[in-house]
Amino acid sequence: MQAPDGAAQRYSFLFPIGYSYYAIATSLTPAFYQKLVDRCWRRSGTLLYRPNQKQSCCPHYTLRLDSAQFKPTKDQRQAVNRFNRHIVGDSYPREAARLHPRSRVEARRRHNVFDLVERIHEPEAEALPSPPSPDHVFTVTLEPDTFTEEKYAVFENYQRVVHGEPPGKISRSGFRRFLCNSPLRRGSVAGPDGTRRPLGSFHQCYRIDGELVAVGVLDLLPDCVSAVYFLYHESIHWLNPGKLGALREIALAREAGYRWWYPGYYVHNCAKMRYKIEYKPQYVLDPEDLRWYLLDKEALALFDSGHYVCFSAHGKGLGNGDGQGMEEGVPIKDASSSFAKEDSNSDSDSEENTFLLTSSMPGIPSLEQMRHVDMDRLVLRSDFSDNLIAASHLVIWETEDVAQFGSLKSRVAELVAAVGPDLVGEVCVDFRKRAGG
Repeated sequence: MQAPDGAAQRYSFLFPIGYSYYAIATSLTPAFYQKLVDRCWRRSGTLLYRPNQKQSCCPHYTLRLDSAQFKPTKDQRQAVNRFNRHIVGDSYPREAARLHPRSRVEARRRHNVFDLVERIHEPEAEALPSPPSPDHVFTVTLEPDTFTEEKYAVFENYQRVVHGEPPGKISRSGFRRFLCNSPLRRGSVAGPDGTRRPLGSFHQCYRIDGELVAVGVLDLLPDCVSAVYFLYHESIHWLNPGKLGALREIALAREAGYRWWYPGYYVHNCAKMRYKIEYKPQYVLDPEDLRWYLLDKEALALFDSGHYVCFSAHGKGLGNGDGQGMEEGVPIKDASSSFAKEDSNSDSDSEENTFLLTSSMPGIPSLEQMRHVDMDRLVLRSDFSDNLIAASHLVIWETEDVAQFGSLKSRVAELVAAVGPDLVGEVCVDFRKRAGG
């Protein structure tokens, strides 16, 4: 099987490394990662992670919000209006109304309707009629997720001042590793109206008067805007930038046609996570049937009543979150910064000697089910050949059994089970030596 270029483009390259379940991604198509996010996965840098909600001390659940149904609360509307007033100043609205008057119909509509997309873009320099001039020049740009000193300066300030991280634990290498140069391939996809929207990992950069003040790290996938991290300079803390960033990401999902906004994992017993459920309507992914359930009062009551929640087992209705999930960063021990703490899991050490196929991890096929999965045509790649290799061509393949914990075949079977046997044709198991290891 020939590897170079054409043949390799159809695959996402993964290397299995451990349990709850961890894998390293060297190259991912956005469409494949969308499928992983819809199966409880998330990423931090090149590290992919699927949690074991049953065994974790802090079960992680995947959330998503329907941007088309979202209606901002009074508090959220006030945050947007407060920021907009800061940018344009006190005199600009009066002068602009005199020089560029709205029609009576338009003025009435704006007074009665809070259009999120309209209000989010309202203070941007290119959207403001001139003259007059606003107090500040505000711009937002979607840029490649590459490292720059400008971005690192904001990151360093955010980690040190806002998060209280010791300076010695903040590094350029840590910033690069987890928030820059992701394994997602960049591209674009056409929406129903023919408009193309970008795919891949990006930095949404916020600048006031030319100074970078905030960065939203985003994975743009075929059907969602997935929030990876949001960082800002201490000088704008009083403007509630975290809330503004979330609202802008929701607006992006709505106006660009991604529809869904994924805010990252939700941990019910973590008070710092509660802000995520202030954005409604949200849906929570059941870790067993991989279907979406409305995160309403009934769902929150289930979270309150038990450590681990399987919504399908409680007979909870699906709501209107499109139900189907089968058709969203986690450093292990060498994390140099606290920005991935919300996705960390303290149980990885105790699981290192656990066979995934006989574990209690929800949503994972059993050992017996994996015996019937055809993995012979699964492709692999190593440093010893430029070609992709079919698993069945390995000398030891027929001599090993998936039940032989620790064997090559069992490790491959664990990866296939964690990803989903139906995706076996989209995965290349990448055994090539990685830089630094």
